[in-house]
This record gives sequence, C-alpha cells and structure tokens, in this order.
Amino acid sequence: MRIAVTYENGQIFQHFGHTSQMKIYDVEDGKILQEQVAGTGGSGHGALAGFLTGREVDTLICGGIGGGAQEALAQAGIRLCAGVTGGADDAVKAFLAGTLVCGAGANCDHHGHHGSCGEEGCAGGGC
Repeated sequence: MRIAVTYENGQIFQHFGHTSQMKIYDVEDGKILQEQVAGTGGSGHGALAGFLTGREVDTLICGGIGGGAQEALAQAGIRLCAGVTGGADDAVKAFLAGTLVCGAGANCDHHGHHGSCGEEGCAGGGC
C-alpha cells in the first residue's frame, strides 16, 4: 500500500489543489517501510491526481479538497480521507491503526480563506 499526504513543514497542508509537496509512505502489513517527501511539480487537482496515479498511490490523506478533485481521485481509484488536520506522520499512524477520523473535506471554510478556493469555488474543485 502507498499512502500520500498533502505536506508542509511536517503538517497536513490544507489546500489539496495548491500543495507543492506530498509525503509518500510505503506500507506493508500495517507498518511504514519507507517515507519520502516529493515535490508535486504542478498545481490544480488534475495535475495532482496524475502525480498520485504516476506514483501508484492507493490512499490520500488531506485537509480541504473540492468536488472536482474528489471526482478525479475517485476515477483514479484512490481512496480519500479528507478534512484531516495535524501532523502528517501522526495521521498516517492513526490511519493504519484504524483510528483516523476523516471529515467532510469538501468545503474550504475550515481554514479561514472564505471565498479564496479558486475561481470555481469549493464545489468546482478549487481547493
């Protein structure tokens, strides 16, 4: 299994469509075997879905994410756990333990940037 987390300074980055880094974890038998931070090289949910697919990611843990991005991930067969805050490593450990709580994630108002989720807004996948 390969898990990716939107990443900035050890924390889960809260704008999926604007994340410049992902932390990627290789997991086997519920244990983290390897982890690396990778630059995404692009922004927008289409580019990021391609980034994840190209790295054979099974699961994404992130903060805010819009509907268009959710659809792109679903089409790629990537499991989504959105609406998560806090440390990236802690979130992955909780996910593996079955204790991570995934929130709605489809709205952007949780991070205080009301109306700044892109021209299309949250429903259009701007997050």
